[in-house]
Amino acid sequence: MSSSSSLFHCENCPICGDKVSGYHYGLPTCESCKGFFKRTVQNKKEYHCNEQGNCVVDRLHRKRCAYCRFQKCLIVGMRVEGESSLCFVSVTDFCSEPFR
Repeated sequence: MSSSSSLFHCENCPICGDKVSGYHYGLPTCESCKGFFKRTVQNKKEYHCNEQGNCVVDRLHRKRCAYCRFQKCLIVGMRVEGESSLCFVSVTDFCSEPFR
């Protein structure tokens, strides 16, 4: 396995647990959470939770509560300035040591 394909081979998205596709907004995340975070920030969306902010956010349930998903994005460290201060690093573009 090359270093580029092994970069995220055992990494799961810290938000939903899906397969990581690269660094997005300061963290290694999946494409789905990257897009969700981007749309939320760009469109200045405000969400509300009907379950007191205790919803399960995983690969199977990530679309059920946008509020809890966005809160989890923030809690694990996604940040708006992540894209402007850090370049996109995808699995195919990375050419350094595997992420640990």
